[in-house]
Amino acid sequence: VQLQASGGGLVQTGGSLRLSCAASGSIFRINHMDWYRQAPGKQRELVARITSGDSTVYADSVKGRFTISRDNAKNTVYLQMSSLKPEDTAVYYCNADLAPRSDNYYYSYWGQGTQVTVSS
Repeated sequence: VQLQASGGGLVQTGGSLRLSCAASGSIFRINHMDWYRQAPGKQRELVARITSGDSTVYADSVKGRFTISRDNAKNTVYLQMSSLKPEDTAVYYCNADLAPRSDNYYYSYWGQGTQVTVSS
């Protein structure tokens, strides 16, 4: 199983970016899919989560500005980021709680990270 993240880049304050993360390989079922971020010198933090039933959870710092969504047919999760601030600068990682086989054992898989830089 591989998770491939894309869509990061450099944007000015107030701008927007859309991150994508596609899961591939042996996939039986995906539970929740998440976006985390890690800024220099800080711990990795959960930014947003979307469950298999499309319920969502957001960090307080991004509520109202970020939107997480998923396309189950493509095994892909998205993060639409708007009104970006310099404090959103970080490496963004996708994560999937995923069962690779029909035995229903779930494992956590991580993407490689994509850099988001917001200039002031």
